[in-house]
Formats: sequence, C-alpha cells, structure tokens
Amino acid sequence: MRSDLMKSGPTRAPHRSLLNALGISEAEMKRPFVAVVNSKSDYIPGHAHLDTVAEAVKAGIRNAGGVPFEFRTIGVCDGLSMNHTGMKYSLPSRELIADSIEVMLTAHPLDAVVFIPNCDKIVPGMLMAACRLNLPCIFVSGGPMLPGNYKGRRMGLNEMFEAVGSHAAGQITDEELTAMERTACPGCGSCSGMYTANSMNCLCEAIGLALPGNGSIPAVSGARLRLAKEAGERVMKLLEKNVRPLDIVTEKAIENAIRTDMAIGCSSNTVLHLTAVAHAAGRDITLDDFDRIGKATPQICKLNPAGSTFIVDLDEVGGITAVMKELARGGLVHTDCETVSGTVAEKIAGAPD
Repeated sequence: MRSDLMKSGPTRAPHRSLLNALGISEAEMKRPFVAVVNSKSDYIPGHAHLDTVAEAVKAGIRNAGGVPFEFRTIGVCDGLSMNHTGMKYSLPSRELIADSIEVMLTAHPLDAVVFIPNCDKIVPGMLMAACRLNLPCIFVSGGPMLPGNYKGRRMGLNEMFEAVGSHAAGQITDEELTAMERTACPGCGSCSGMYTANSMNCLCEAIGLALPGNGSIPAVSGARLRLAKEAGERVMKLLEKNVRPLDIVTEKAIENAIRTDMAIGCSSNTVLHLTAVAHAAGRDITLDDFDRIGKATPQICKLNPAGSTFIVDLDEVGGITAVMKELARGGLVHTDCETVSGTVAEKIAGAPD
C-alpha cells in the first residue's frame, strides 16, 4: 500500500505514534487509508451540505474496509463573487485547488481518494489533481439545487440576473424583486441551471470518473446520500483492482465528455476546463476537437438557462446515462471506454430510452 510509506516498519514508529494520536487502531493501521477531499464551506450554497455528503462517503469507505481521512479545499462561488473584484480570483482558484490537493496527498501518501466538489472551478481543479496524482479515485458531487418558484413560474439564478435588468427598466417593483430573490434559490445545491457546476458534474459522469446520477440527482435527495455511500464503497474496489484516473481519462473518454457537453448544452467554461484536464492527463485535446465534435453532435437537451427545463427534470428521465445511451444509438460515443462502474456500454445498458 502507498500508505505504508508512513506507517510500515520500525523506521515508521514515529509516524505511527502520530497516527495513534488520531485514535487509529492497530487493526486500522493495516487497512488502506483513503482521502476524502471535501470542498465544504458555510457560504457557498452548493457546498453548505457537503459535510453530510462526506459522512456518507466515509461510511461507505468503512463499509468496504478502508480508513477515511478528510481534508478540505478552498472554493469560490462565482455567483457571490460576480460584479466585483472577486471574479478576478475565480479562475486562479482552480490552480490553487489542484496544487493544494497535490501537496496534501504527496506529503501524506494515502492509497485512494474520493473527491467531493460541487461548484464552478472546484470540479476541474479536483479533476486536474486526480490526473496529476493518478491514484485510484472517484468523484461524487453535492448535486444540483432545486429550481425556485415565483407565481407558478420555475426559476433559478439566471432569472434573478434578468430581474435586475427588469427592475432597472421599471418593469418590476422593489417588492416584486424582493419576492423573487427570496424564492429563486430555495436551498442547498449547485445553482439549478446548466451553469459551470452542473456542467462539470455531468461531465465527470461522461468522462467516467463518477457514478451514474452524479450530475443530476438533487442535492436534497436521499438518493444523493446513497450515491455518496456507494462512491465510498466503490473506491475500495478501484483500489483493489488498481484502476487509476489515467486508465479512464483517455482521449476517447474526453471525446465522450465533449460529445455529452454538446448534447446537453453545457457552459462554455467547459472548454477552459476540459482542455486543462486533458493537459493534466497528458492527452492531446485541442479547441479543434471541440469544433469538430460540436459540428457533428445534435443538441438533445435544452436546459435552463437556455430553456424552461431544469437539470432535475433530466434526472427524472434517466440523467446523463440516458443522454449517453441516446448518443450511442447514433454511434456518437465510444462505448468501450472504461469508467469507475464498468464500460460505457455496460453503464448505459440499463438506462431508460
């Protein structure tokens, strides 16, 4: 085990003494050590509940015979940092997240990793770190926020930005603007439209590093916690079989992600992020590939903010697995690619049409 670098043999007695201080038992010392990388914070709605997700992940790891160790990363909410100098810090935070994870998991050599992102630059930062470290790993996000409802109209963050313009134009009153802002974002989860967070969480599925449902199961659903527990259990199987990110994140897998990106109308930020992930994985993916794949891929979902359909609606009809099944019907995805839960062909076999 990689963790033996800090826990095995007479020369590691000092290290074991520090682990003993954490309450690690003699039996646990012989088990795989699994990192749980959590981006929980109290002021990002998409991350406010990630402590609950992390506890489910850790339960899954223990169920499967591992010893979980959680640490946390920084995270920027693009919504809260918008329209002021804070937005200049959003993209650089991606590199800080990737670097900090690499530091933590090199200084402390654990055996496998479960990544718990949810918003904007945090997902790609963790993906980049996963490719650099190439340790057996799996992703499980916090899930999307439910859409809000104002006078029978479903809405999300995008509609609030539009409401600012409507208010400035005198089309809605102060009272109406206040009523909208109190209902647009009803609870925890990544913003309900197909923005960067939901886009990248869906593409984690498409690229093969997350279980089905990662991008679409609502944050407030018990199914999200079951998914987290399953992810904790699954990472132990990946460790046992020595399945690593670079076995999964191939050029064909990245093409599957780009294809899915085009089919569901993801955020244009995915171009920034998938090329960075490809670079971290040593894969030759360029803007020309986006252009080539985009021209040959139908858009089969028109999700908010492009339309009135939300990510939770996509979940109800099968989520990303159903999308990939539809793409496969047209020969538009590589079904032989490996994922954390079998090949793409195996994964989509049971998906609804």
